[in-house]
Amino acid sequence: MATYKTPGVFIEEIPRLGSSIAGVPTAITGFVGYTEKALFVDGSSAANQPVRITSLLEFQQIFGGPFKEKFQVTLTGIVPTPTAFSVVPTSNGASLSKFILFYQVQMFYANGGGTCYIVSVGNYSSFPTTAAMTLNLSVGIDKYEQIDEVTILCTPESVFLTTIGQRKAVYDKMATQCSKLQDRFAILDTVHNGNITVIGNNTIFQDATDFRNNDIGANNLKYVATYYPALNTPLNYSYADVDVAIVDNRPPPSGPGPYAGMTLVEIGAGVLPSPDITLFNNIKAELAKYTVKLYPSATMAGVYAQVDAARGVWKAPANVGLTFVNQPSIIIDDEEQQNLNVDSVSGKSINAIRTFAGRGVLVWGARTLAGNDNEWRYINVRRLFTYVEESAKKATEFVVFESNTANTWQRVKGMIEAFLTGLWRDGALAGATPKDAFFVRVGLGTTMTAQDILEGKMIVEIGMAAARPAEFIILRFEHKLQES
Repeated sequence: MATYKTPGVFIEEIPRLGSSIAGVPTAITGFVGYTEKALFVDGSSAANQPVRITSLLEFQQIFGGPFKEKFQVTLTGIVPTPTAFSVVPTSNGASLSKFILFYQVQMFYANGGGTCYIVSVGNYSSFPTTAAMTLNLSVGIDKYEQIDEVTILCTPESVFLTTIGQRKAVYDKMATQCSKLQDRFAILDTVHNGNITVIGNNTIFQDATDFRNNDIGANNLKYVATYYPALNTPLNYSYADVDVAIVDNRPPPSGPGPYAGMTLVEIGAGVLPSPDITLFNNIKAELAKYTVKLYPSATMAGVYAQVDAARGVWKAPANVGLTFVNQPSIIIDDEEQQNLNVDSVSGKSINAIRTFAGRGVLVWGARTLAGNDNEWRYINVRRLFTYVEESAKKATEFVVFESNTANTWQRVKGMIEAFLTGLWRDGALAGATPKDAFFVRVGLGTTMTAQDILEGKMIVEIGMAAARPAEFIILRFEHKLQES
């Protein structure tokens, strides 16, 4: 109580409400990859550092747009009307570029994503080797170690690391950081034909085996989930008309066709005596058929954010429809998913994305890679505990250097119990009553010894009955005998 020495009227406010716990954000994704540029509005560099954004527009302002692909269109048939168009990408030899982060961030926002961070590890000036890409992505992941707000890690361009051990280096680094900090979760991709153990077209079983053997180690699996297969999207690759080369194989009376050696811009811009608008539009229509196929990690990061916002981090991010997805690139049936979902040897569960008649494309799995771990088998259980742990940690920091006495213990216990009661009411915890759903213990002789107190330790034990997803719905039917 204050000491009063001057006559007058004084007001004292008496606190009646205890401290409370505010839940931390749960779906702040940290992306690592290549971008067109990395410049803030003031012209300073945004490269190789985590940059917080809240929309695709903000991404474009700082990091630019998609890579402008190059194509070759071959015309065959007769002059003047082609009877066939053959479209081949030529950005990186005879293939497309490896710069897909823009499209992946686009899918993230289309599927419910919000605030995220971007680490740009390079621009589009040159195509990196897979060894250089492995190194850059690994360095980019390290940048997030000091960003406390990030709760999900995602490196979509890791799918291009085709040499055995390269993708494992990136994925293991993500898992290690999640385990070290205990406040984040990693989303990976299981790649089709991603390694060289099997020559040719892998089966679903071979893809799963390749991933389990080559792409991730045996440690820290409870902090990681992976998804399969790639998704066919309606997004079109970005290109400039001047980067579409025309090969005209239509034989006129002599020599090649009239548009040989030209580009699409010349056909449509009137460089010829008159523009061939019909041909120009037909070629554009053929190029529009060349849509983007993307692996689902960034899409799933958006789904995590969507489900967290609508239901809560305790809801499994599964049985959710995907936006901007036509269908999975590989159709998976029940029998094929058995091997993906459960692996008795490694325990590395792979979550399937499947299409169902009348329901569309759905996320049909909710397991971490620790599929044989009864405690940490499910994504939502792992992320719920992370959410509670991080929220309680931040809320109790005010207690540091407070008196280690019963009054302090009760304040801490009360605020944690109030927080957990709220989670129980929201359906995050299982139990008919709060007592069945959780416990909070703290005190001398309960969680601490006299020696602990002498050493300045205040130990709080928290137990929660996390609500687990009903992964297998079993309906049992039997014949009832006639009774009358």
